[in-house]
Amino acid sequence: MAGKEAWDDAGYDECLRAEREAYAWVMRSHGRMTPSQANEAALRRYPYEPPGTPYRGLTFHDEAWHWAMLDLQGPQYWVNRPDLLDPPEEYRALG
Repeated sequence: MAGKEAWDDAGYDECLRAEREAYAWVMRSHGRMTPSQANEAALRRYPYEPPGTPYRGLTFHDEAWHWAMLDLQGPQYWVNRPDLLDPPEEYRALG
């Protein structure tokens, strides 16, 4: 992962938007949330971090699928649910 200096506002904002969208999709598809609930959950998972925030964007080191599965299935979901280790094609098509 690049240092925090590499995160210009446009790049950070685009990444934040994409991760929120993907996370919300998982919460609707697998968490049975309404669109409004899923969007609220995405905003909580991916809050805006202003420039200069230490470790800005660190949450991007794993994709939204992983964070959503942790929130829905719990720690080490991939052990109990190996079928959820890799996201489905519908998720991949978002990007």
